[in-house]
Amino acid sequence: MKTALTIAGSDSGGGAGIQADLKAFAANGVFGMSVITAVTAQNTQEVRSVQNIDPAIIRDQIEAVFDDLPVDAVKIGMLSSADIVRTVAEALKKYSPELVVLDPVMVSKGGHHLLEQDAIQALKEQIIPIASIVTPNIPEAEVLTGKRILTQEDMKEACITIKTLGCRTVLLKGGHFDGPPHDLFFDGEEFHWIEGERIITKNTHGTGCTLSSAIAANLAKGASMLEAVKQAKQFITIAILHSLSLGHGHGPTNHFYELYQKANLKNSRY
Repeated sequence: MKTALTIAGSDSGGGAGIQADLKAFAANGVFGMSVITAVTAQNTQEVRSVQNIDPAIIRDQIEAVFDDLPVDAVKIGMLSSADIVRTVAEALKKYSPELVVLDPVMVSKGGHHLLEQDAIQALKEQIIPIASIVTPNIPEAEVLTGKRILTQEDMKEACITIKTLGCRTVLLKGGHFDGPPHDLFFDGEEFHWIEGERIITKNTHGTGCTLSSAIAANLAKGASMLEAVKQAKQFITIAILHSLSLGHGHGPTNHFYELYQKANLKNSRY
């Protein structure tokens, strides 16, 4: 069985972070492993507090996985401090995984900053250059490039700028624009628009985590980068379309909707 490792923060509400990643891995047919970088106290409405994990423990988690288990793909999410960024970068350089998906998590759905200011430059210098693909949304891409992104041409320019930081490919998500949430994939030579449909729902907690994890899972199974992105886009669209109205804020997506349908499970929540 193919495997994928997530290096990210824990979401006590279960909708994003490590929890979303492991669900996405399972739903896409790979065995999931995890390295927890931070513990967050959050729900569908807010992030109440964050406790970073000691970098030495993060390093030990990474080494424990790589020293014993096969790792076909790595997904990186929340790396909240510069020390954590450096620790993860050094550990991954030691093992040199072939496929690395970076979701540059910066702000939660509720507006809580999950990436410290001094960690942004470290992320650009140490993590992006080892990434096979970077998957920012519009606000994250604006931080990485230092430029406003208002048009599709701006999206292309942002992809080019992020690519120059050293990653192999870029997927710039267009969900923050009005209209259909078309994403832009750039492989260094060609642009590919990944079309999407606007689904009217407030239940979008963990969408970025889920999409990037689905990309990692599909890469682990041998898909090309573009095909992995297209398959992940289809997966997250279905997960949002059948999202769960849990909690009083941004509810989670439904990672297992297709599996529940195949199993003919009847539940009013689905």
